[in-house]
Amino acid sequence: MAVGIELDGRAALVTGGGAGIGRAVCRWLARAGADVAVADLRGEAAEETAALVAAEGVKAVALTVDATDPEQVGAMVDAAVAALGGLDVAVNNVGMTAGHGTAAFVDWSPQALRDVVGVNLMATAYSCQAEARAMIAAGRGGCIVNVSSGETTRPAPGLAPYGAAKAAVNHLTQTLAVELAPHRIRVNAVAPGTTLTAQVAASLSEEFQASLLGAIPLGALSEPDDMARLVLLVASDLAAHTTGQFLLSDNGAFLSRSRPPYEVR
Repeated sequence: MAVGIELDGRAALVTGGGAGIGRAVCRWLARAGADVAVADLRGEAAEETAALVAAEGVKAVALTVDATDPEQVGAMVDAAVAALGGLDVAVNNVGMTAGHGTAAFVDWSPQALRDVVGVNLMATAYSCQAEARAMIAAGRGGCIVNVSSGETTRPAPGLAPYGAAKAAVNHLTQTLAVELAPHRIRVNAVAPGTTLTAQVAASLSEEFQASLLGAIPLGALSEPDDMARLVLLVASDLAAHTTGQFLLSDNGAFLSRSRPPYEVR
């Protein structure tokens, strides 16, 4: 008997869904039958993803939100619940370096530190809080997936604030898994390897990408679909007994001891 992943009748919310990994996650959830609320800071990008989701024959809604603003996050969740009739799956995918690039830690300004912690840790925390409240109120359980980073598994020269903020997301994930378990809400974190989104590809030189490839056991950089498929699995009933976990999809990069440091600019 063939085994597939079906999310028919379930409602999903994806933050950072306008492009890259977030867009891929939205499309894979839709292919499995879930209705999807696509949230992004860039309204036009959210609309574009929502159109791709709707093309899969499911309900789609685009939401514009600044995930670092708790009031906007609360309104986002309320809007998703109203549009889709509930909330069963939430994927928190907002992150990156908030436009600050890489730098030695001593050169990071206080504002840059706040920005990176805000967009990686606080945005995820606000989203988890609002999503959990909605799921608890509905009383039908649910699944929250936080997108973390492989940088939490190793030193991250040039990206210290980013790695630290994502490591805090991992700890938050474990704690929420315990706190929300009585409500049948699972909480997990997933992490990609270096993923060739348009944003990442533009920031890494060809020489650096080549050196990365040489240090990765499976010899490939990650693609957005790689992470999206892992998120789909974690969100499905096939992972019904999985909670509080940190799961990597990085082509074995975690195992490498020769990974080059990021270029500090």
